[in-house]
Formats: sequence, C-alpha cells, structure tokens
Amino acid sequence: QVQLIESGGGLVQAGGSLRLSCAASGRTFSNYVMGWFRQAPGKEREFVAAMDRSGGYTGYADSVKGRFTISRDNAKNTVYLQMNSLKPEDTAVYLCAADNSGGSSYSANRAAYDYWGQGTQVTVSS
Repeated sequence: QVQLIESGGGLVQAGGSLRLSCAASGRTFSNYVMGWFRQAPGKEREFVAAMDRSGGYTGYADSVKGRFTISRDNAKNTVYLQMNSLKPEDTAVYLCAADNSGGSSYSANRAAYDYWGQGTQVTVSS
C-alpha cells in the first residue's frame, strides 16, 4: 500500500507556471511507474504525463508536450510536474498515480495504475 499526496496547485494567469509535487509513502517508491492525470468538471480523467521507474523514459499527452515536464527524485519519494505556459484549458484537478506492476515502461492508461492521490486543483485564468 502506498499513499500519494499532491501539492502545489493554485490559481495562475494564462502564460504562468506552477510546479506540482506528489509525495509517496513507503520504501519502494523507486519500484513504481509514476503518472500524472487530470480531470476537469464534466470530463473524463485524462493522461497528462508519466515516467518509468528509473526516470529514463517519459511520455506526455499531445496537449501538454513541450510545456509540461515530469521528473522524479527517488531519494525523496517524490514526483514532480513542472507546468509552463499554462492555458485556461489546463484547468482541472491534477492527480498523481503509481503503477506497482513492476513493468519496465510507463502507461498512459489510467487502468494500469494501482494507487491514486486525492488531487490538487489547478485553475488558469484568461
């Protein structure tokens, strides 16, 4: 069992930046593939970014590619999402997720993730 706690959300103007953090409990953080998803009101939860266990491979949704960067610090049991050039359409609750399957790659499929945080609200004003 792992607990995930997100932080760093808030209100920002279009074009601004935010850095989200997700702290994980437990001693086996380096075994988890980590992902970020988001969910806007009335919409399905969608993939944003993911990173494999070593941090060597990353994947992004087309809508955030070039603007968002996922990273992890296994020594701190934390995964980050740096969000630049934010747009009003980025407004959503952002959730981090952990995949404990032991796979060597990452997945954009939310069904692949075993643990979820509660989420942090990001609001981008125009």
